[in-house]
Amino acid sequence: MEFNLADYIVFFAFIAAVIGISLFMSRKKKDHDANSEDYFLAGRGLSWWLIGFSLIAANISTEQFIGMSGSAAKWLGLAIASYEWMAAITLVVVAFFFLPKFLRAGIYTIPEFLEQRYNQTARSIMAFFTVLMYVFVTFTAVVYSGALSAKTMFGVSEVYGYSTISVACWVIGGLATFYVVFGGLKACAWADLLQGSALILGGALILYWAMTALGNATPETVPALAGIPEGASAYEKFKIINSDKLHMFMPKDDPEIPWTALCLGLWIPNFYYWGLNQYIMQRTLGAKSVAEGQKGIVFAAAMKLIVPFIIVFPGIIAFNLFSNEMVTEAVDTNKDAISFLRAEGTSVSDFNFEVAITDFINQNMSNPVGAGKAFKFDVDFASQHPEISMQILAYNKALIAEPVDFESNPEWSASKVLQAENSKIIEAIAAKYPDGGLAAQLSNTYPKSGVEVCQELIGYKYDSAFALLIKKLVQPGWRGFILVALLGAVMSSLASMLNSASTIFTIDIYSKFINKNASQKKQVLTGRICVVLFAIIGCYTAPLLDNPKFGGVFKFIQEFQGFISPGILAVFVFGLINRFAPAVTGIVGLLLNPIMYGILKVALPNLTFLDRMAVSFFCVIAVMWIITIIAPRKEAYVIKQNTDMDLTSSPIAKILGWIVVIITIILYIIFR
Repeated sequence: MEFNLADYIVFFAFIAAVIGISLFMSRKKKDHDANSEDYFLAGRGLSWWLIGFSLIAANISTEQFIGMSGSAAKWLGLAIASYEWMAAITLVVVAFFFLPKFLRAGIYTIPEFLEQRYNQTARSIMAFFTVLMYVFVTFTAVVYSGALSAKTMFGVSEVYGYSTISVACWVIGGLATFYVVFGGLKACAWADLLQGSALILGGALILYWAMTALGNATPETVPALAGIPEGASAYEKFKIINSDKLHMFMPKDDPEIPWTALCLGLWIPNFYYWGLNQYIMQRTLGAKSVAEGQKGIVFAAAMKLIVPFIIVFPGIIAFNLFSNEMVTEAVDTNKDAISFLRAEGTSVSDFNFEVAITDFINQNMSNPVGAGKAFKFDVDFASQHPEISMQILAYNKALIAEPVDFESNPEWSASKVLQAENSKIIEAIAAKYPDGGLAAQLSNTYPKSGVEVCQELIGYKYDSAFALLIKKLVQPGWRGFILVALLGAVMSSLASMLNSASTIFTIDIYSKFINKNASQKKQVLTGRICVVLFAIIGCYTAPLLDNPKFGGVFKFIQEFQGFISPGILAVFVFGLINRFAPAVTGIVGLLLNPIMYGILKVALPNLTFLDRMAVSFFCVIAVMWIITIIAPRKEAYVIKQNTDMDLTSSPIAKILGWIVVIITIILYIIFR
């Protein structure tokens, strides 16, 4: 992608403005420099408009621009927007159910509330789980998706001999770390105001350019347009060629978002994320009052309604316009997936992965077990490479050397049958050769007696959708602004995660177990050290997500959050509704969920992660209920007021909240 002088000026000026303004607005006099409330909660002085923009900026990142637009480019289409529109309703509930209780308790962190409701052990367990999730999952995924965008837009695989993904991870992570270390939550909030405004405007511009490009497209460039009457508007073309993607409700057998998940499964990550997620709730914990926090949350809920139009719609259009380019991106990914077949001295550009697989299969067909490799592929790969897929299927069958039960749906396409049958065989291989799985990949010294299943071969690189729109449609002069808006989205989320992870570690772990008498100055110093340490860990591990086996950035985050989010939500909801639940229920609920979720993931691999969340949630609730019946608290739990803050609710926010809920329902009816 080419940049002109105006692009560079806009890009660097905006970054300088974000860092400069955020640090200036978060400055404090020397006698307040060591105040942990100022550093971690912005002195509890955030206004509603700052809270609203900060919530959106912290939430909307490359997880959405890259991951969600990528999911929209796939078969999911508009259905992926449920994460956004259901979030609008969730936020309204959070504003009037969770927030008043948390502010009344005067807490710094969400885990801290568990000590008041249950005991110190429950608080520590949640704190430990949350820090791990922020550093190794959410932070890592957002850094990677930002780096992937940079790689796709610039079209460069290496920078001075280093992987573009790796270099971009360290640059993006370093910028976010800089202003968090010095400014804390207040710096994050002011940076979010600028970056949140830029990303919404940038997303709107991308939607406009994408629609314009589709309106100008012809059947020669977009074959799907064949048969559409001349003079049709861009939106009419969009609706006609994407009629199968403009629905909020997917079939019950959909592997990612079946309609059954909308009944409960999707509500679990939503309520966890918006009501119990530290890096989101930390903004509202820093509110001036309950009313100010409620107005800020409802303001954010209203903005969530427009997010699918600036992220999901462009993702769908990206596939209409640039599916061939997504195939090219997939080829590079497939080359990485089977790089072990590339002969030493052969450049990546000269490496033909189709020929390499064919040669490997021909050489090892007589003794596939000795080769120790099996191959996976998705339905898109089977569609684009049917001959190679058939070879892989025959080769994988030879690894089993016994019949595999397989029943295909008569409505499936040939490529779907190929992929589904191969998946069934892969399951059989994993069962027959258990020693060749993850353990063999983690250690070179591990006895490799099994068959290793290679990374999945893909047909399209869907996560490149948004970056392709920028690369292909945005003209020089505007590219600097769009790129800085995307970078701002990444930095806002990363800064929020770093600030919150350091807050939880400092308040819930360091001050409780490592240094119980830590001064305010010591706490702030510890928080700053944690920001740097967590950023280093995240930037180091982020490039690992370039492996296709993670299934895309958005799915990766949601899948792994399932290990903790249903349990945390169950513990909070049950504890607030049932005031006689004893302390042990909090501990059991938090520890039981990852076990249940893990068992379901292994025992029922075809069950979508949203449904696994729902089952885990109900199991945890059931166990907590049984324990409460057997050994209830002697006295009902009452939230004690530990703050002088004004706890009066906002009637205006309540009215606006109902309006947001009604509009959301109308949108579901329109796109049913």
